Amino acid sequence: MIISVCYIADSVIYLFLVAILWGTTNPFMRKGARGLEDVKGASFYEQFFKEIAFLVTKLNYILPFLVNQCGSILYFLTLESTDLSLAVPVSNSLSFVFTAITSWFLGEEKVHKNTYLGMILVLCGTTLCCWDKLNKTVEA
Repeated sequence: MIISVCYIADSVIYLFLVAILWGTTNPFMRKGARGLEDVKGASFYEQFFKEIAFLVTKLNYILPFLVNQCGSILYFLTLESTDLSLAVPVSNSLSFVFTAITSWFLGEEKVHKNTYLGMILVLCGTTLCCWDKLNKTVEA
């Protein structure tokens, strides 16, 4: 029983880290991809390869992308020992919170009061998901 609780606690910590890696890199990748809409090609394939070449040559895009992919690898490794009904809501919902916070720090957009309310609701929902899993583990 104690071992199961420790596994869930460790999983939540890893999923929290995944959310941080995903959420904080999203605004940086968006910022690094600026100018992509100006890339033009004569055909669909030429457009595709020019866009790939544009992104690959932008260090402002590649570094956050690689950090984001490290989050994906950690997520994949965490799924081995975590229930999907816990992994998906924790990592995905918290990544939105970290994206909003990082965007705000970068000055991308003003935070509206509804954004704060949404972040609080997401945190409450994530807490309830984690609490439910811990209670089911302790009862078993």
